[in-house]
Amino acid sequence: MQPVAPLGPEDLGHPAGAEELLLRVARGDEDAFGQLYDLVSGGVFGLVRRVLRDQAQSEEVFQEVMLEIWRTASRFDPERGKAMTWILTMTHRRAVDRVRSAQAAANRDQRVAMMDATRPFDQVVEQVTERLEQRKVRRCLAFLTDLQRESVQLAYYQGHSYPEVASLLGVPLGTVKTRMRDGLIRLRDCLGVTV
Repeated sequence: MQPVAPLGPEDLGHPAGAEELLLRVARGDEDAFGQLYDLVSGGVFGLVRRVLRDQAQSEEVFQEVMLEIWRTASRFDPERGKAMTWILTMTHRRAVDRVRSAQAAANRDQRVAMMDATRPFDQVVEQVTERLEQRKVRRCLAFLTDLQRESVQLAYYQGHSYPEVASLLGVPLGTVKTRMRDGLIRLRDCLGVTV
């Protein structure tokens, strides 16, 4: 009885090892890529699955890695290491990048959610502050003379120019300018605004 020789890669349907297949893939050999895919897919997917733990994301990253192997096979240098080490390093890097990307997205979503949660409070604060300021301005307007108050209201609340205010009130432009200046000084003092 003859001894049975141990099975080699060529007996498993892989005529060459990963290094040889990768070198052939680098030259655009699609058949070699198919063989390499069969040879390494279990290890690649297993590593991705261990890092990501999510089936759908693992499948996506696995496909990305296999595509990257096809596109970058020419970068493999058999003198610097084994093909499987090169492939698994690439796989691990891709999987970790996906984890980091997912974490960054989760952090970003959390920050946006926190901002949205505080936004109604901010709006209420703004509305209250605006109402208080409006009351204070109305109170201070009451301390102005009639001509000062009318001039300020026409210019600042209705958007009229100084000549238009003078025309509407039927007074000289110089008088309007003087009354506006005096009125704004009194408003500033009343509101406690520092210039």
